[in-house]
Amino acid sequence: MNYFAFIVKSALFNFSRSKGRTFLTSLGILIGVMAVVLLTAFGLGLKKYINDQFQSLGTNVIRIMPGKVLSGGSFNGSSIGSIRFDEKDVNNLKRIRNLESVAPIYTKSIAVDAGKKKEDATLYSTSAEIFNILNFNAQSGKIFDKTDVDKRNKIAVIGPKIADKLFGSGDLALGKNIKIDSQSFKVTGVLESKGGGGFGGPDLDALVFIPYKTGFVFNTDKKFFIITAKGKENISLDTVKQQIQTVLLKRYKEDEFSVLEQTEILKAVTSIFDVLNMVLVAIAAISLVVGGIGIMNIMYVTVTEKIKEIGIRRALGAKKNDILFQFLVEAVILSVFGGLLGLGLSFFIILLIQKIFPAYIDAQAVLLALGVSTLIGVVFGVFPAKQAADLSPIDAIRYE
Repeated sequence: MNYFAFIVKSALFNFSRSKGRTFLTSLGILIGVMAVVLLTAFGLGLKKYINDQFQSLGTNVIRIMPGKVLSGGSFNGSSIGSIRFDEKDVNNLKRIRNLESVAPIYTKSIAVDAGKKKEDATLYSTSAEIFNILNFNAQSGKIFDKTDVDKRNKIAVIGPKIADKLFGSGDLALGKNIKIDSQSFKVTGVLESKGGGGFGGPDLDALVFIPYKTGFVFNTDKKFFIITAKGKENISLDTVKQQIQTVLLKRYKEDEFSVLEQTEILKAVTSIFDVLNMVLVAIAAISLVVGGIGIMNIMYVTVTEKIKEIGIRRALGAKKNDILFQFLVEAVILSVFGGLLGLGLSFFIILLIQKIFPAYIDAQAVLLALGVSTLIGVVFGVFPAKQAADLSPIDAIRYE
């Protein structure tokens, strides 16, 4: 133990004599560890964000979409079908007793015009049931109802982000007119914030809802890309999904539509981001290899500078393993030093980012960062350390 403490103290003393070189040598490891930890933290935060978004929409929500959207638990974009649902499908699904609400959705990206101001948004042409299905409540005014749909009233319920950017606040937006593709709509309600950010779907705070029959002015073929439904409490979603499939199979083939619950979509979305995050972390890890090469180069320089010292130690009885251990410890200390600095900077950056994004570092990321930095020190330090240990004592002493 005393011998190990002596080696560590000796290494720290040597580093203190060349602080600049020590820091620059550890810089590669610092950047690599910081990149890996930050990307891991962003990945964890993104998964939490997506999960919170889906939870806020309710756990008993079912989405009916054209084509086989999922294949083996992953999105299968090439299998999205050409069919579109219509009002007959909606009415047929409403007859299912275990469904609490059913809402058709026609959606498109739009520009909302409010005089001198314009804002990009996502249009939801749908029925009044959508607000119950997605757990949307009005913070100002009121949401539209079945009467508004049947009478084709030209009214709109908008998200809080749209209200704030166009009118300054939700209260100021009430009663104002907005234009969508030259069509005028009166704002009757502003929704409560869902904390939208757009990952895995549209920004939930930048939606514009209008009655779907009014929306036929945009949706001229009167077809819907998606139907959203909500199962009754205490009823198995598997049972409800089976009943939906039975109804739709009377008009469509089995591979022409998908009936998905929130958890299935959530798993598919998170699996995509998991793969992307792994690729990004792997790319960031390249900088760790670069940092390791830097450590190896500086350790070769250190060996050259200490050849005479090595010769004297060997002449006084030091074994090859003692020399090997000395330089290996120095390489590991350099690497761990860079790893700790990278970890510290990562914590600081994430503390700043958490105000706008739920990134966080877990224990696994910390252990991985320290473990990898230590391994880099061992792997890239062993070659110069072995070179030092293999020096002949006589040749080392005579070295000029």
